[in-house]
Amino acid sequence: MKLKLTLLLSIVLLPLFSFAQSSITIFSEDGDKFYMLLNGQKQNDVAQVNVRIDGLTQPYYKVKIVFEDKAKGEVDKNIPVNDPATNANADVIYKIKNKDGDMKLRYFSAQPVQPNYTPPADVYVMHYGQPAPAANTVTQTTVTTAQVNPNSSMNVNAGGVSMTVNMPDANMTTTQTTVTRSTTTTSSSDNSYNQQQQMDQPAGCRYPMDFGSFKSAKETVEKASFEDTKLSTAKSILGSNCVSAEQVMQICKLFSFEASKLEFAKFAYSKTTDKGNYFKVNNIFDFDASKTELNNYISNGGR
Repeated sequence: MKLKLTLLLSIVLLPLFSFAQSSITIFSEDGDKFYMLLNGQKQNDVAQVNVRIDGLTQPYYKVKIVFEDKAKGEVDKNIPVNDPATNANADVIYKIKNKDGDMKLRYFSAQPVQPNYTPPADVYVMHYGQPAPAANTVTQTTVTTAQVNPNSSMNVNAGGVSMTVNMPDANMTTTQTTVTRSTTTTSSSDNSYNQQQQMDQPAGCRYPMDFGSFKSAKETVEKASFEDTKLSTAKSILGSNCVSAEQVMQICKLFSFEASKLEFAKFAYSKTTDKGNYFKVNNIFDFDASKTELNNYISNGGR
């Protein structure tokens, strides 16, 4: 009876463990394009700035980064793909940092795996273990027209041999020669997902502003003379950037009025990479009414 129960539990639980998958995203802090190898398998045929690999079932992988600019060398490192705090499957992000000319791969953040996640259009996505996207071949034809005048000569190149052909006949009429050259160019798809489908989807937030960018953003908001200007500036910055819950708190502290803090906290929620930590933002409010209003806003899906 005990054996049957053990077999039954194995059958029930096996699919759960089989589908436990993580993903990694590696991005270059300075925009350096690179090729990525995972356990020796090349993941992108075209150099990219952001590369996401999903479908990872092992806790560790060997990553090799080969830069398009050969002068930057290579990065070779074993990295974990689970949340370092809980050891659970996660979407883990690493960044490539140029430290005094030496390229380093550093842990950046981790968050729970998001079902049916749609990556931003500027992130190259590869399903681990699947073949690279097939190349698309495009043939382009160029037509060149040459005018041949009577009593003139024409230079002709045939089979790599150049020769001059004289046209001595004075009664010869003007003729037209058409030369067709066909060139074939091969382009490789930049993403294993359908790119057009990605472009039709709203871009999500994968990682917040880096330290330098956020420092500049804070200084810009802080320099504004009036509260309304500070608020509009902060919102404008988030129009093209994402933030962490901690960064939202830091910006909120730049405002003098509770109403401004609350308005920005609501606005920033959709641009936050770690929404699970957004409860921390409540700490910047002085009044319970503000905390309740923000909680209700989040509970209603940001509406």
